[in-house]
Amino acid sequence: MALRIQKPTTNARRKLYVADFSELHQGKPYKKLVRGHAENAGRNNQGKITVRHRGAGNKRLYRLVDFVQDKYDIPGKVERLEYDPFRSARIALILYRDGERRYIPAQEGLSVGGPVLSSRKKVDLNPGNRMPLKHIPTGVTVSLLELLPGRGAKIARGAGNKATIAAKEGENVHIKMPSGEIRLFNKEVTASIGAIANADHINERKGKAGRMRWLRVRPTVKGKSMNPVDHPHGGGEGHSPIGLKHPKTPWGKPALGYKTRSRKKKSDRFIVKPRKGKSKRT
Repeated sequence: MALRIQKPTTNARRKLYVADFSELHQGKPYKKLVRGHAENAGRNNQGKITVRHRGAGNKRLYRLVDFVQDKYDIPGKVERLEYDPFRSARIALILYRDGERRYIPAQEGLSVGGPVLSSRKKVDLNPGNRMPLKHIPTGVTVSLLELLPGRGAKIARGAGNKATIAAKEGENVHIKMPSGEIRLFNKEVTASIGAIANADHINERKGKAGRMRWLRVRPTVKGKSMNPVDHPHGGGEGHSPIGLKHPKTPWGKPALGYKTRSRKKKSDRFIVKPRKGKSKRT
């Protein structure tokens, strides 16, 4: 999916880079696979803000996306590619031979009319096909990885994300994650061939504050622009420095590098090589 650059007719459109939707379905989504969604604007059941910088936006319908893809050995074809307002990736509506339709995240190279097959056996290395890691050769790019067999895709689900099969060793497969971390996976977990589509999502520029409000994003203010009662960086005459040795979050915790991952995380034993800039804890 490419980006569309607008003519600079206004200041807002001068640096507006948005996704090109010409290849996507222009009508409504498949009615049986959508649900209503109530927005909470970042507030809990008491009306208190628990997630900052969220607000009302355009109304959305939630698409029921199939991350398990357990219709094994039933061929399907891509009926259409669609935009999903809840995720950066594009989704594909798959029509299976038995007449059932499901939404799945679309991979690069997946086109309307193209075949899709999910199996526990070895199948062709076509974009969108899904099978266990033990049947996928080393060096192949995959996405929609499971953490545990049968639990559904948890890894590499966003636009442009991908993982690479680095090596195989006994019952385990070494996977290079999107973060650069190398991690062990059971050879029975399934993955889809190819990277997730819409890799240019990271290069989009919204152009104006109003477009961000449509996407439910409220303005963000620097801590040192606030009052001392609102932020540890606040106060002082004018735009003063923060006056601290290290920056802090609004709640007084260390920011910019403060580790929140538990040191007793059981899954640490599956990390072969940590991502760049991180040290493996023993």
